Amino acid sequence: MSSMETTRLGVDGPTVGVQGLGCMGMSAFYGPTDTAEALATLERALELGVTLFDTADMYGKGANEELIGPFVRAHRDRVVLATKFANEWQDGEPGYRGVNNSPEYIRRAVDASLRRLGVDEIDLYYMHRRDPKVPLAESVGTMAELVAAGKVKHLGLSEVTGAELREAHAVHPIAALQSEWSIFSREVERTAVPAAAELGVALVPYSPLGRGFLTGAFSAAEELSADDYRRLHPQFSGENAAANASLVVPIRRIAEARGVTAAQVALAWVQQRAEVHGLSVVPIPGTRKRSRLEENTAAAGLRLSGAELAELEPIAGKVAGNRYADMSSTADAREE
Repeated sequence: MSSMETTRLGVDGPTVGVQGLGCMGMSAFYGPTDTAEALATLERALELGVTLFDTADMYGKGANEELIGPFVRAHRDRVVLATKFANEWQDGEPGYRGVNNSPEYIRRAVDASLRRLGVDEIDLYYMHRRDPKVPLAESVGTMAELVAAGKVKHLGLSEVTGAELREAHAVHPIAALQSEWSIFSREVERTAVPAAAELGVALVPYSPLGRGFLTGAFSAAEELSADDYRRLHPQFSGENAAANASLVVPIRRIAEARGVTAAQVALAWVQQRAEVHGLSVVPIPGTRKRSRLEENTAAAGLRLSGAELAELEPIAGKVAGNRYADMSSTADAREE
C-alpha cells in the first residue's frame, strides 16, 4: 500500500496523490518511446500512490489517449483521468490549425476523447489553451454543459491569468489550473496562483523538471534527437542554453549534499509551493520509465530547508529565453 499523501483538486473535486503523472512523452514530442515500458510505468505509478494521470487529445493526435485507455478502464475506480481540448489538428492533414475554444469544437472534442479513451466520463477536462477571440464565459459555459450531460465530472483550465481564472470560476467551479511551474518558470505566481488560492483551485504544475533540463538529462538542444520538440524551445538553444546550464549548479549542489537527485530537489521545491502559497499543488512530471517514476515519486516526501529554498529563490529571474518560441497562446501574453 502506498504512503503517498493525498490532496483535493478544487473545493469539491477528486482526491488524488500529491504527485501525478504526465503521459504526453509516452506518445509524442520527446523522441522514440518503448510502449511496453510506458505501459509498465502506468501500472507502477498506481502502485506508488499516483492517481492523477494526465493526457490530452493533441498528444500524438489522439494516440496518447488510445494508449492509456486500457489502463484507465482496468483501474477505473482508482484512476483520476485528466484530458484536454483546444489545440486543433486538421483532419487528415499533418498541419496544426491552432487554438479552438468554440462551443461546437468543444462538443466534438469531448466525444472524440471519450471514444479514444473508451470511457463514459472524464474526471477532469481542461481547456488546454485559451483563444481570446472566443468569450471565456461561452467556452466555460459549454464545458459546464458537459458536466450536466454526465460526460465530464470536473473542469480545469491551462495557461490562464488570474483574471481569466476568476471569470471562468464565476461561470462554473474550476477544480484545477494546469500551468508551467518550476524553479526555472514562475510566471504563474504573478496573478494565477493568488487567484487560485483565493478560489480554492488546485495548481497542477506541468514541466516541473524544466522538460528535463533541471535534472541534467541534457544541457543543450543539440544533444536531443532530431524529432524532439525541445529543440524548438529558446531556453535550450545557443547562448541561452549555456547561460541556463550554469543556473542548475545550485540544484545539483543541494542534491549532492542531501544524497538525492537534482530531479528530486526540483520536485520538492514545487511540492512545497503548496505551503508557501496556501493551496493544493499536484505536479505532473512526465516519464516513460519506471526507474524515473520511482525517483520522482520519492520526492513527494522530501522537504527542503529554508536555507536551501533561499538558495533556489533567485534562479527563475535569471533564466534566459522564453518558455516557447511562440508565446501567443500562453498566459504570459495576456497577463494584466
